[in-house]
Parts: sequence; C-alpha cells; structure tokens
Amino acid sequence: MTPLFVLEPPAVSVTSSRPASRLDQILTLSRAQKRAALGLYLPVGYPTLSASLDALHLMGQAADILEIGIPYTRPFLDGPVIQQATAEALANGFQMGDVFMAAAELTASTSAALAVMSYWTPIEQYGPRAFAEELATAGGAAVLVPDLPETAAAGWQEATRAAGLRTITLIPPHASTAQLAAIGASTTGMAYAPATPGLTGDQSPLSPYLPRLVHRLRTATRLPVAVGIGISTPAQAEHVSGFADAVVVGSAVIRRMQALPETPVTAAAAAARDFADGVQRARRTAG
Repeated sequence: MTPLFVLEPPAVSVTSSRPASRLDQILTLSRAQKRAALGLYLPVGYPTLSASLDALHLMGQAADILEIGIPYTRPFLDGPVIQQATAEALANGFQMGDVFMAAAELTASTSAALAVMSYWTPIEQYGPRAFAEELATAGGAAVLVPDLPETAAAGWQEATRAAGLRTITLIPPHASTAQLAAIGASTTGMAYAPATPGLTGDQSPLSPYLPRLVHRLRTATRLPVAVGIGISTPAQAEHVSGFADAVVVGSAVIRRMQALPETPVTAAAAAARDFADGVQRARRTAG
C-alpha cells in the first residue's frame, strides 16, 4: 500500500524537562521501522479486574501502545460496546487505584507504552495533580481526556507537564487550521483523529476525508497522528496504517470478548494478533 501523502516524519513533541516518555520512544521506533504503531484499548475491570489484567498482558505482546480506560457512568463518547464493558467494570467494584496498579504491572511486564483514556470528572474528583503524579509514578506515559473543560485545561496541562506525562488530544473532524494549530501548541504526545464521525464502536465505513484530516493535522501541528474511533476490522487497520502514525482499536476487541464470554482473555489476545497482522500487512505491501 502506498501512503496517500508523503510527508517529512512528524517530530515527536517533548516539552517536559524529564526524559522522553515511552510513548515518544515507541513512536520513534515504529517510524524508523516504516510502520504505524498499534494501540489497543480496554477498560480496567472488564470483565473482571483479574481478567482485564490478563487480557492486557497478552494484548501488550502485540500492541505498541496499551490504552487503558477508566470506567465512568456517563461515557458520552462511547457506543454500546464500551458502555456495557465499563458498566460491568463499575458493577464489579472498580476503584481508581486499580488503574495505577494496572499501569505498574503492565509497564513492568510489557514493552508497550501505557496511555490512559478518562473523562474529566473521575480525574477532577480524584485530584488532577495527584492523578498525574500517581500515574507517572506507576509508569504511565500519556493521558487522553476527550471532554477536558476549557476552564480546567491550564491547570491540567501544568499537572501533566510537572509529572512528565504526554497529553493526547481528540481532534474535532472539521476543525479549522487555526484550531489545529492551537491544539498542536497544547498537545505533547500525539494528536488523535476520529476514523468515523460517530461514537466508539461505529462500524460504518471510514470517513473518506480521513486521509486529508491526517495530512492537515501533521501539517498544522507537526505531531504524530493516531487514528481511532471506528477501526473495526484488521483490513481497516491495514488501510489506515498506510497514512497514519498509529492505529487505535478498542470496541472491536471488546466485541470479540463479549462474543466469547467463557474465554474473554483468549478472545482479546486473538483480536490483538489479528489487528497487529493488519498493521504489519500495510508495511509489507508498502515495502
């Protein structure tokens, strides 16, 4: 597969005085290998805490980035698949400490960079500075907060910068060039472009404007660009790998786990391998 846009490699943004994070290192390595990085998402505590940890350990053998989700009662961005998974995790007694424990275990046992996806309310209730420091201490590399309020942005950026965490920003599909530039100025890990305009788990065709959005993001921000939200098949992962720096998959993994409730960990591992194969096919085709 020939990339749709041939660009100079985006610079990995490092604004902290601390050493480059594992996320920076992973993106640098995958770029050197002329391939996209693979990110895989799973909420901590689904279907149980122990099963989620077992699944994430195995997913980490195939993924470059593990994105662990913090369950929340009002996940406005998520479709039914992740809504059900996070509801189960909450019903099973999820606590914020589970995130830091998972981060420490996964950082020690896998080479994947660890990112956390959370809505703002759980972080605000825990305490933004305490959250950032504890996640960084546990080995976390980055955080995505899709509903970060504008009034909280400066304080959150200060907290993550002090902790050495990278910040990932979800990009509005129709953002203006000025908005993209502003996003690039406040983002330190990578930009995150939605593959479809709907909720997570959307199995609609990928947006035909996605390659153009990735191109605009790279041009305006000089950041690596990840694509997620709507990557539902390995073939789609292969396609997006032809022009993005990272591909992130979540609902498709959970859907496999839900289909095999007796063996969810095995199902997650198999899904991880399938999507990793898709990413690698893009590299072989291009080569």
